[in-house]
Amino acid sequence: MNFDLGENHQMLRDQVRAFVQAEVVPHAATWDKEERFPRALYDKFGAMGLMGICIPEAYGGAGMDYLSYAIAIEEIAAGDGSVALTVASHNGLCSGHINIAGTEAQKLQYLPDLASGRKLGAWGLTEPGSGSDASGMRTRARRDGDDWIIDGSKTFITQGSVGSYMVVLAVTSPEKKQRGITAFVLEKGMPGFTVGKHLEKLGMRSSDTAELVFDNVRVPDANRLGDLDGGFIDTLKVLDRGRISIAALAIGLGRAATEAAVKYALDRKQFGKPIAEFQAIQWMIADSATELDAARLLTYRAACLQDQGKGSTLESSMAKLFASEAAMRACDRAIQVHGGYGYTREYPVERMWRDVKLCQIGEGTSEIQRLVIARRVLAQLGGA
Repeated sequence: MNFDLGENHQMLRDQVRAFVQAEVVPHAATWDKEERFPRALYDKFGAMGLMGICIPEAYGGAGMDYLSYAIAIEEIAAGDGSVALTVASHNGLCSGHINIAGTEAQKLQYLPDLASGRKLGAWGLTEPGSGSDASGMRTRARRDGDDWIIDGSKTFITQGSVGSYMVVLAVTSPEKKQRGITAFVLEKGMPGFTVGKHLEKLGMRSSDTAELVFDNVRVPDANRLGDLDGGFIDTLKVLDRGRISIAALAIGLGRAATEAAVKYALDRKQFGKPIAEFQAIQWMIADSATELDAARLLTYRAACLQDQGKGSTLESSMAKLFASEAAMRACDRAIQVHGGYGYTREYPVERMWRDVKLCQIGEGTSEIQRLVIARRVLAQLGGA
């Protein structure tokens, strides 16, 4: 078992880290304050191959592995959680779903523009009345000749107002509940497809989040993604991979907050010496460093299982649960180390704290992760 990153992964980490320090970190506070979506930045990420990290080269992607994906997302998140969320959701949800379930024609039609960053993608699962409970979904798709008519709405949609392509989940067989859901690719500008309210958020403020409304949207059957009524099964595969990126995102935020706390503790003097020399401060730093390192190992394990073509439902949920909660604690400690200054916008740790909270909610709350983990463990050990 080798715990060292290979040369290619180290090069990717260093390349992304240098780019983020130059192009993201200097602007992150302003983007957050103004709730500004930095669209031009994603063209640059596209040129680096980061908007199609795991998309095969045949479809314009970089053809990297999931370990590379986790490494890149962590490095981006260490600079700005909002930017990392955009890159992660674009790759893992919209592009990921098309890559998993799309036909050859669909992949050729949509993935090159997504992988290059020329167009951004969104993914519509959550609704005002249903999130984790997919059986409560109210968006409907009914057959009309060779087309489908979609009615309903979605909320909390990342890239909702800036995305050009949207993978939307809709009920096609209500009697089957979650086993009667189908995915469709919608394009901005389709008649009846409109963007609703832009959502103002606690954190991730420069990540675009909006409601989507579907009023008799006519969609060709050629835009159906995957098997009829098979959308829920494909969604579970998408989430297994997406949770790896949310774990990596959390680690990046927690790492950046801990690094900021260390710098502050070495500079800040009280009672004639740096506060880094006080045991109370050292213990907080030690706990954060240890927990984040453990979270990274869990995340790398889940990513490597995906790269081996193995399932990672249990491991992805473990990584996402532990990383998001460890990073939340790390950001909280970082504010505590900064004292009163940590509560102001003069230092970035308050923004990191606001951003990291989403990691405990998005792509399945911590409570849902515990349910997934418990069911898997009970099935494994109960049958032993």
